[in-house]
Amino acid sequence: MYLEKLNPQQRAAVEYGTLADGAHIAGPLLVIAGAGSGKTNTLAHRVAHLIVKGADPRRILLMTFSRRAAAEMARRVERICAQVLGSNSGIMADALAWSGTFHGIGARLLRDYAEQIGIDPAFTIHDREDSADLMNLIRHELGFSKMESRFPTKGTCLAIYSRVVNSESELSLVLRDAFPWCSAWENQLQELFGAYVEAKQNQNILDYDDLLLYWAQMVSEPIIADDIGSRFDHVLVDEYQDTNRLQASILLALKPGGQGLTVVGDDAQSIYSFRAATVRNILDFPAAFSPAANIVTLDRNYRSTQPILAAANAVIDLASERFTKNLWTERQSAQRPRLVTVRDEADQARYVVDKVLENREEGVRLKQQSVLFRASHHSGALEVELTRRNIPFVKFGGLKFLDSAHVKDMLSALRFAQNPRDRVAGFRLMQLLPGVGPSTAQRVIDQMAADASPLQALAELPAPPRSGENWTAFVSMLQEVKTGKAGWPAEIGLVREWYCPHLERLHEDASTRQADLLQLEQIAGGYPSRERFLTELTLDPPDATSDQAGVPLLDEDYLILSTIHSAKGQEWTRVFMLNVVDGCIPSDLAVGTSAEIEEERRLLYVAMTRAKDNLDLVVPQRFFTHGQNAQGDRHVYASRTRFIPATLLQFFEVVGWPQARTDGGASHQARQVRVDVGARMRGMWR
Repeated sequence: MYLEKLNPQQRAAVEYGTLADGAHIAGPLLVIAGAGSGKTNTLAHRVAHLIVKGADPRRILLMTFSRRAAAEMARRVERICAQVLGSNSGIMADALAWSGTFHGIGARLLRDYAEQIGIDPAFTIHDREDSADLMNLIRHELGFSKMESRFPTKGTCLAIYSRVVNSESELSLVLRDAFPWCSAWENQLQELFGAYVEAKQNQNILDYDDLLLYWAQMVSEPIIADDIGSRFDHVLVDEYQDTNRLQASILLALKPGGQGLTVVGDDAQSIYSFRAATVRNILDFPAAFSPAANIVTLDRNYRSTQPILAAANAVIDLASERFTKNLWTERQSAQRPRLVTVRDEADQARYVVDKVLENREEGVRLKQQSVLFRASHHSGALEVELTRRNIPFVKFGGLKFLDSAHVKDMLSALRFAQNPRDRVAGFRLMQLLPGVGPSTAQRVIDQMAADASPLQALAELPAPPRSGENWTAFVSMLQEVKTGKAGWPAEIGLVREWYCPHLERLHEDASTRQADLLQLEQIAGGYPSRERFLTELTLDPPDATSDQAGVPLLDEDYLILSTIHSAKGQEWTRVFMLNVVDGCIPSDLAVGTSAEIEEERRLLYVAMTRAKDNLDLVVPQRFFTHGQNAQGDRHVYASRTRFIPATLLQFFEVVGWPQARTDGGASHQARQVRVDVGARMRGMWR
């Protein structure tokens, strides 16, 4: 029986509301899934169980927070179905066509309902960088870049706009709570955002936030909401604690009574408020669907030892509001988490490296160990020590694959061929050509925009004086791609052939970048069309070497360095956490409100629950201040994080490092000695 390996709580979540014939559709279900409790496995089993009991997989909507997660879920569903359905399992799993991210599903529905909501279904989607560039163009056109006092940068403007949209808040409130230093510009920002929206509509562009905003606006019309909602008997949402108000509004409109709605998440792991996610969505779910909502709690942990869970439970138990659950496990251990006091960041780095190497000698590979930190710059001293001692490492959070210039150039060519009114793509592309500068590119784009057939207008324009044959080749490439005669994915090969001479002219490391372009072409082969490729790649970019800041070259084993945010969902045998002090966790930038402090507490909880066997929380006592020379000794003293008060020390093994210094040993004594070496040098000649 495919449900036999599930524990009673998991099985209750999987079987909730399903009858033998699958005809009955249950009311709303909230699954509170603690860290390491088998959340993904439970959700996959629920989807498979629905299919086995007769639900139509084409009428199941499954939303996750990455396309890879959706693909992995589909693979698991197929494996589970195979135990019951045999050879037909692949057919049923393949029919699970409506699985993906909120943004990806939104893009598909907007194209389906484009006529009803008055948009062109051939719209292109801007990623964050392209959106910021467009915001900057509007900002410049409105004269805000030339004002006497400094106007917010394009990135800040886009962040404010995005927060307003996703939190469904007023601009004034967002400025007050999240961007107080920009409050004086409220009127100008209002004007900027209005012009930005008009520019996107004129160019047939949607940005990342529009995919949710347009979807929410679309389902605010009851007839359309009913039509979309009726397409799906079951709607399942993973990581519900990471949703924002806009996403919650969409779900409420699709399933106002909660029939067939299942959401899975953990309020204790809600750590993405900087993306406008709100823990209120999961905390308020029972009230939103009262009295029909049913709650199942998964509290058995399959990852960590009991002492690690006891400490993590104690930390989160001090939260001001949460769903009550205490994680437990059958994995017993005598080793409590260590709370390690060190003198400063240099000693912290030495301690971590020493322990990492000791673990390796005991048979724990580097890849099975991780060092976590609240902010990326916290690992600076450790990176120096790892490099000095020749220990390879990967640090997550560097330049993304799709942010590299040559990849963006290729994608801009495809986007401009798809939508010749995309000014950002065209502006970038034309300036790759010799003899074409910003003013020429702007003039050409303006002339194209004024014509009903932009590409035809481009072909009829005279070539810029110094562009020569490059201009002709550029126009021909766009026209050939636009016709689609070559077919997909051959079109991306046409773009690469056109781009290669420019790549060699613009970049000294052209051969290395060529490999990225071949990888991009290989990725393209996995998509059915240019449109789907551009949409999916913008919404959920693939992992690539450039996704990591510290590439381990050819070494087969390497240590993992990661921010806590990037580590969510991961696990390692042994985990070290740096700078477990007030000012770092909680961050001194996130203590303005009680809600911010509570999220910082949840961050510490997430970090602690990544560990399977061993957990070390490191507490440096001194931090050297910036702006001093190498011989300076200006420092501040730090105190252990407020999230581990004295009452919780019973859950930790509290130690100092190195042992020799805890009792005023040799090193401490050496620092008390003062020697006038200069006087000795002078005495040698007397």
